[in-house]
Parts: sequence; C-alpha cells; structure tokens
Amino acid sequence: MPEEKQNHIIQAIRSYGKGLLGFIRKRVKSDADAEDILQDVWYQLSAVVNAEPIEQTGAWLYRVATNKIIDKNRKKTEELLDLSPGEDGDDDDAPDFRAILLTEGTTPETEYIRNLFWEQLFVALDELPEEQRQVFIWQELDDIPFNEIARRTGENVQTLVSRKRYAVLHLRKRLKQLYLEITE
Repeated sequence: MPEEKQNHIIQAIRSYGKGLLGFIRKRVKSDADAEDILQDVWYQLSAVVNAEPIEQTGAWLYRVATNKIIDKNRKKTEELLDLSPGEDGDDDDAPDFRAILLTEGTTPETEYIRNLFWEQLFVALDELPEEQRQVFIWQELDDIPFNEIARRTGENVQTLVSRKRYAVLHLRKRLKQLYLEITE
C-alpha cells in the first residue's frame, strides 16, 4: 500500500475512531459487536482507499457503519434523528420518520426503507456546508452536547444551535419527497 494511502487511513482512524465507535455502540447490543463492526468499517476503508478516492471520509465512514449495523442486527432500529416535525413549530408538514424507522417487524420492505433513508440522509448531509454538517453529525450521530462542541471548536453555543437548525431544515426539505414516496 502506498504511503499516502496508508497515511489517509491512519488519519481517518485518529479523526473518526472514537466518535465512530460511540456511534456504533449506541446501536448494537454489546461492546464486542461494536468493536467487530468498527473493525469491518476499517477493513472496508482500507479496501476502498486502494481502489478509489473518498471525497467525504466522515460521511462515508458513518454510512458504512450504518450499513454494517443493519447487517449485524436486523431487529435493532436506528436511533431517531431530530428530523421530526414540531421541534420549532415552523414546519408542520415536515416528514416524520419515527413510525417508519421504529417499526418492530423486520421485513425486506422495512429494511429496504431504512437503508434508503440512511442513504438519502448521508447524501443530503453531503450537500450541507461543512460547519452545519459537522455540528449535526456531532450532536445527532455522536450525541455530543452543544457545550462540549462549543468547548472543542471555540464557537458560541447559539451559533452551533443555529447551524444545526439550518441543517435540520435542509434535511427535512430534502427527505420530504422520500417520506411522501414511502407513505403513499
């Protein structure tokens, strides 16, 4: 493996390792499962880096982790994201994915819908400005409190809240069509 690609993998592990493991742990039954999934993610990263460049490493890693979690434990539902209506009262017709993502029964259709949701979510996240995307990922996917994000970045908490709000509004808008297609 060329040294440049090896350095890319090492940098990805340093940058995303802890957060990614925390993300996975919340969604599986045991620490052993979380570590297995993380190992699979790193293996897939090493295989893909050799084949093609990855533009959004963080988004790609979370997408792969999500797919691995679904594969590992099909009965486990993903943690809901803050995409439901009513949070700030300005979008009463926003999509509400709770019923879809929390469906107890596991059928090929529900798994397809869940996979489609996560895929579309990450596509929509890639469209956001870096600051909005990062705050959303840290706050919603990594479950890092705003105060901690503010401490790490040096940004004002209200600035971070505002960035997340813009991200949520964008994601609601982008995922609304998917929601309509699924529910009709």
